[in-house]
Amino acid sequence: MKDRLTLLLCANASTDLKIKPLLVYHSQTPRVFREQNVNKARLPVMWRANAKAWVTRPLFMEWLHEVFAPTVRKFLSDNQLPERCLLLMDNAPAHPPALVDAEYDFIKVKFLPPNTTPLLQPMDQQVICNFKKLYTNALFTRCFNVTEETSLTLKDFWKKHFNVVHCIYLIDKAWEEVTPRTLNSAWRKLWPECVAEREHDFEGSDAEVLEEIVSMGKSMGLDVDGADVEELVEEHREEQTTEELSEPNSEQQKALLEEHSTEEEEEREEVSSDTIKSIMQKWNECHDFFEKHHPNITVTNRVLNLMNDNVVSHFWRVMQRRKRQVTLDRFFRKTEPAARRQRREETPEGDPPDVLMEGDSPSKQ
Repeated sequence: MKDRLTLLLCANASTDLKIKPLLVYHSQTPRVFREQNVNKARLPVMWRANAKAWVTRPLFMEWLHEVFAPTVRKFLSDNQLPERCLLLMDNAPAHPPALVDAEYDFIKVKFLPPNTTPLLQPMDQQVICNFKKLYTNALFTRCFNVTEETSLTLKDFWKKHFNVVHCIYLIDKAWEEVTPRTLNSAWRKLWPECVAEREHDFEGSDAEVLEEIVSMGKSMGLDVDGADVEELVEEHREEQTTEELSEPNSEQQKALLEEHSTEEEEEREEVSSDTIKSIMQKWNECHDFFEKHHPNITVTNRVLNLMNDNVVSHFWRVMQRRKRQVTLDRFFRKTEPAARRQRREETPEGDPPDVLMEGDSPSKQ
């Protein structure tokens, strides 16, 4: 799965306030949102989108004004605390140099010294890492439960029964499971006085989550160890530069256009492979006819090339994807555990497995 999103996390040093995360995706309204009538305002994240699924300064400012500031103000009022807030941030391009809005003058922004994020930033001191492991553990648990209780293979579940709505609720679950101990221990380098003595040793609880992920993965027949999980968690740590945020390169643009094109294609009614093959054969006949009989060969070639590059090529890609999918299906069928394959084969044809999973209906959350 090549789908990506960016998540912004924030919490206080006393560990009694977690701010609703900002989630940036590449689609403002994914198809599954329409299918399930998802109300974005009721999601456990602030949902925003741009073509790159990156946190830009305008999106960060929206989150700060609409989520962070009101949440902090209410927290201070409810706890009868002075209306003062210190927001610590690194020097990421999306972060504003200052807040000029008088309405939020109770928020003071302080930036960490350059190049110290891995050393000092509290969220980077195991909080984000721990969150990712909790998310992975929740995802593996879901995969295991579904494949054990139904006739679905792991690949079937991942491809057809997991989407960004499920992802959002796993994010909410993982963020909820990040413990006060984890949040408090993250300050041990920047503000050691605020860290309880027992919280200085954080590694134990993180190792337990890692063991659970590995155990769950092996239960599903995956060849996975602790190093694999650590590599997965570290995979997307690099910050984007100012230039990358403002002006994507051509390769990034091309990849994004292809992703959006694929998303739009999936929203159309699916055409059978036999129909595509038939039409492509007719197109080849038309192509040969036009080349042979049209008086202006230059115009003919230009139009035919445009048609091939911008229309016909789409259906060639569809057929190539389906061909690869058939190959993958054969591979997974060979490697699928015998008992699970037998359960799947015993499912009557035309009678799909009954799969109702937590998170399928957001209204039930």
